[in-house]
Amino acid sequence: MGTVIWITGLSGAGKSSIAETLVWRLRHHGVAALLVDGDVVRDIIRDPAVGHDPQSRLTNAYRISRMAKVFAEQGLTVVVATMSLFHEIHDWNRKHLPAYFEVFVKAEMDTLVARDTKGLYHAARAAEVRHVGAVDLPVEFPQHPDLVIENNIETADRLELVEQILQAYETRISILTGSTKVAV
Repeated sequence: MGTVIWITGLSGAGKSSIAETLVWRLRHHGVAALLVDGDVVRDIIRDPAVGHDPQSRLTNAYRISRMAKVFAEQGLTVVVATMSLFHEIHDWNRKHLPAYFEVFVKAEMDTLVARDTKGLYHAARAAEVRHVGAVDLPVEFPQHPDLVIENNIETADRLELVEQILQAYETRISILTGSTKVAV
């Protein structure tokens, strides 16, 4: 049975960059790791009925959760990078995903706006787009994340952040399984 490392946070918090580096690090040490990025899943499925309104976001989050479950059940370490800020999703994940480990990447709004590579925050503030998390769309931050990472520094060392994740993950999984060494 595999595991799922779920990295969540607002747009621009650094989820995808951290997840990519984590997958690289795991693969470098021989772990069969797979990256599931929420934006990529949305692009692949291209369901015109699923937009960015709250219900559509919830639908997409469940798709990602179920996809991660299927991959983890095949023995992979699945690293998910997605906003999916719903308590309902976090609860479902804890009940259904093997060795679920939740990482919440926090960043101040000023940092998010400064990093705004997609232009979402600027467009939302100008009322050009709707349903942007923490602007005009309420979000539910994780209530019980296994790890919280503050990512407000523009030049944060991703390898250091990944090491924080791996150390906390190994501790958590070791407690759950009783083993002394799980990750790298």
